[in-house]
Amino acid sequence: MVGRGLYPLAQRGRIDESEVGSGVFGGLRCVATMLQLRDLLSAALVVALPLAAIRAQDPAPETPPAPGHRVLLQGKGRLAVVAVDGTIEWEMPWDGIHDLHRLPNGHILVQERMRRICELDPETKAVVWSYDAAQRNGNEGRKVEVHAFQPLGDGRLMVVESGPARILEIDREGKVLKEVELVVEHPHPHRDTRLARKLPGGNYLVCHEGDGVVREYDGDSGEVVWSFAVPLFDHEPKPGHGPEAFGNQVFAALRLASGNTLVATGNGHSVLEVTPEQEIVWALHQDDLEGIRLAWVTTLEVLPNGHYVLGNCHAGPGQPLLIEVDPASKEVVWTFDRFDDFGNSVSNSLLLDAPAGTLR
Repeated sequence: MVGRGLYPLAQRGRIDESEVGSGVFGGLRCVATMLQLRDLLSAALVVALPLAAIRAQDPAPETPPAPGHRVLLQGKGRLAVVAVDGTIEWEMPWDGIHDLHRLPNGHILVQERMRRICELDPETKAVVWSYDAAQRNGNEGRKVEVHAFQPLGDGRLMVVESGPARILEIDREGKVLKEVELVVEHPHPHRDTRLARKLPGGNYLVCHEGDGVVREYDGDSGEVVWSFAVPLFDHEPKPGHGPEAFGNQVFAALRLASGNTLVATGNGHSVLEVTPEQEIVWALHQDDLEGIRLAWVTTLEVLPNGHYVLGNCHAGPGQPLLIEVDPASKEVVWTFDRFDDFGNSVSNSLLLDAPAGTLR
């Protein structure tokens, strides 16, 4: 019976069942086999127990960090960098702006008094270069405001002038390398333009606040090759800057990889995606986001993951200044609510931790 009972173990130990079946020698062999098995089990435990202890000490998988961004913005008389954890890690006094860029060397390109474009060294907080549009290239004595500019590489800078209604490309000395006249139906030095961007193909995409129109200009001829008039959606225009106002005073436009154009409608309280045929194929309106009211929609950034980050200016206390939204679901991914620190007029911002490929 002993021999039969041990048969499976004996077989694994390469022991012939006939040798274990009966007699003294069989009994001795059984004892030997049992001792071998004991030693094997002991050895296995020696290996298994430390491994179990190591596994028990392994840290639990880390929870992914909450969404957040490191932000450069202007508000309440200061230019500041806010870390992901909300601390203000850098700041300096600076008045209102409408455009903002960071150069490859880490310097900041920003406007002053809506006419002078300044390059700031964040370490010294000194202006290391500037261009005063009101004093250069024929503008002396004219009413000029600059609401948009863009570094183009190789020391070139695009400057969009409201008043003279033109786009200039200049070098570091201020010499005009290119000039494009703009079409403006309701001329005003404060309202001719808002943000404008030079597209990869060389054309210019310009927001005309006073006209309520986005126009694309041919980079060579200057002719208007595409335009989109921001609709009022059957609403009556209402004066003001906050959520109670309404209009089509467009602030920003970006050309998406699809060929469609993303438009921030300013006091239209919305973001619209428009096809080349001027069809609205996606829209985010004032009360589409739970718990959030859009006011003057300004800055736009499109992240590589497809999310949109938009500025919510003049929205008042209790409303975020910046909102990251997934356009597919209209789910709010992240908000930046710092009304007490930066006030009600944060019109432009820049995500300093935005991945390569972010459209802005």
